[in-house]
Amino acid sequence: MMIALRRGLCALLAALPLIALAAATPQQVVQKTTDELLADLKANKEHYRTSPNDFYESLNGIIGPVVDAEGISKSIMTVKYSRGATPEQMTRFQENFKRSLIQFYGNALLEYDNQNIRVLPSNAKQSDPQRASVNMEVTGRSGEIYPVTYTMVQIGDQWMLRNVTINGINIGKLFRDQFADAMQKNGNDLDKTINGWAQVVANAKNTDAGQKAAGHE
Repeated sequence: MMIALRRGLCALLAALPLIALAAATPQQVVQKTTDELLADLKANKEHYRTSPNDFYESLNGIIGPVVDAEGISKSIMTVKYSRGATPEQMTRFQENFKRSLIQFYGNALLEYDNQNIRVLPSNAKQSDPQRASVNMEVTGRSGEIYPVTYTMVQIGDQWMLRNVTINGINIGKLFRDQFADAMQKNGNDLDKTINGWAQVVANAKNTDAGQKAAGHE
């Protein structure tokens, strides 16, 4: 009897981390990811300034698992272009997009200087149980407040990032417009647009919308 009870308790303790992960709310996912990211940045910031690729790699390890790269990629490409894409092209675009997103986000974070970042509690019931918005406030160097809203979707037992709105700029829409513009400039050549996507994102941060999203108004 005691052996069976002990085995049962061991099994329960072993399963607790998985239970906690499955039960995590969207706010908890965002808070945990933010805490890990800022702790890593604080500990290694000087190294990352001179070796940004190391930061991109670390950033990918922290936020990569909670980014719905497939869903975001399809949204950016839209049905107009994704329905004609091969599985190989979709996979390549997902990889290019995720890499460019990490760099876009990482470059802004490298300018982070211990400003206050606060994940706000949920204050409304979501109409769609598999979709949620998580709000955050980032306080700039001069005390200005930049609102951030994460759109989270539930995939299986995990909440993942589908979109983000920074300082009033919908990043998904910004990239969607950039993709459509690139396709037009490339004569609807999907391979050329996919291969040049990193440069498109790099150029986006130099636009008024990109600078506003990065908090450089």
